[in-house]
Amino acid sequence: MKLSAFEVLHLGFPILLLVYIIQVHGVNGHAKNFITWDDLMVDEHNLASDIGGQVIVVDHGGNGDSTTVQGAVDMVPEDNTERVKIYIYPGTYSTKASDKGSDGQEIGTVSTATVWVESDFFCATALTIQNLVDRDADKRQAVALRVDGDKAVFYKVKLIGEQDTLLDNNGTHYFYRSYIQGSVDFIFGQAKSLFHECIIYSVAEFWGAIAAHHRNSVDEDTGFSFVGCTIKGNGSVLLGRAWGDYATTIYSNCYMDNIISPMGWSDWNVPSRQRTAMFGEYQCSGKGSNRTERVEWSKALSSEEAKPFLGRDYIYGDTWLKLQ
Repeated sequence: MKLSAFEVLHLGFPILLLVYIIQVHGVNGHAKNFITWDDLMVDEHNLASDIGGQVIVVDHGGNGDSTTVQGAVDMVPEDNTERVKIYIYPGTYSTKASDKGSDGQEIGTVSTATVWVESDFFCATALTIQNLVDRDADKRQAVALRVDGDKAVFYKVKLIGEQDTLLDNNGTHYFYRSYIQGSVDFIFGQAKSLFHECIIYSVAEFWGAIAAHHRNSVDEDTGFSFVGCTIKGNGSVLLGRAWGDYATTIYSNCYMDNIISPMGWSDWNVPSRQRTAMFGEYQCSGKGSNRTERVEWSKALSSEEAKPFLGRDYIYGDTWLKLQ
């Protein structure tokens, strides 16, 4: 059986799968300024001499270095500057955390993340991150993954939640062949990210929205680009909502099932954003890609207009990704 492996440099989380909500803190530093496939691999037969750096093993059965992921994170020195990998044996690592701070006040949505990544050059694979808050029952949103670090890779990772599943908050990030599930604004934030060959799955009961990008200035170099993704699920969902005046969200070569709201996009009830937001589609397919009833201020992009959004160059991948 293939085991989970992911690299930890500076992040905060107590456990991974089936977590309620949490906010904690981690460690600093990184050892090199690029990510390779080696960073996403561990030799399970020779963990002690892994060429990628130190390996900390998590096994809730007691056969590793720690029985919890948080315990493994705590083993990394505060002043660490070396590559560290945390190798998690299969299992469910869960807890129930309070949604109130030390002062008894409820914490905001952005602080409810199951996993909170604050380091640069973080990467994860073969991992499921879930927040179990029931939006309808609990009348609130909760984040599964929050990313604030720069230059992060998520490969074959599953992110499961309802409203606000992924807070893609800051930095440049690469989500590759991953699965992201939610209902309303379930990919939101102000990062610059490429979602490449991902499955975007709506669990909206009636209506929802996939992306809510937040960009308030034309000078901010941010945006969400979805390339070669498959969009399916339930409900009637918007491709994106303009959370900021200059929100940028592009879908290229994506398959869209018949769950996309015909209008496609929303200005978040701020009509002036119709002139400044950048919402576009390029050569998408499936019943949901029909642009006949799209809002007139969204764009069907030409090949030249779409070109900057299509590859890893969009996130300056040539400077930090070595995934050949």
